[in-house]
Amino acid sequence: MTKKERDDQLREQRLRNEQLRSQPARPAPQVKGKNVQSRYPTFTRTALAPGLLAAVILLAAVAVIDSGWFTLFRYAIAILALIVCVFAYQAKQWWWIAGLVPIAVVWNPILPLDFIPPVWYALHLAAAIVFVAAGLLIKIPVSKDK
Repeated sequence: MTKKERDDQLREQRLRNEQLRSQPARPAPQVKGKNVQSRYPTFTRTALAPGLLAAVILLAAVAVIDSGWFTLFRYAIAILALIVCVFAYQAKQWWWIAGLVPIAVVWNPILPLDFIPPVWYALHLAAAIVFVAAGLLIKIPVSKDK
């Protein structure tokens, strides 16, 4: 394939892409008596990214429990717990707040709670499970106004 042929092919492909982008999205087909799903999601999982990030941070923080780095991890964990609380509130799934606020309090770096390392290990694992579950199960409905 020569350079000219390749350039022509790329130009045609860009033209097709621009034509497709300029077309409005087609609404979901309405079939009488049948439930047809839209190709667009009806909800978002906004708590998934902070929940998974917090779980990774919790598992990494186990290695630095007795060092000064643990304070930085406490900040991150407490902040992410409060962020996921906001998403739980937006999704009207308030029961997650009962599990996330205690995480924010226990990992609070301003007024730190001190536990022996085996207790921290168990708390880190339990909190990681709560974060992953919250991230997967908190769903915020998408508004139809868009």
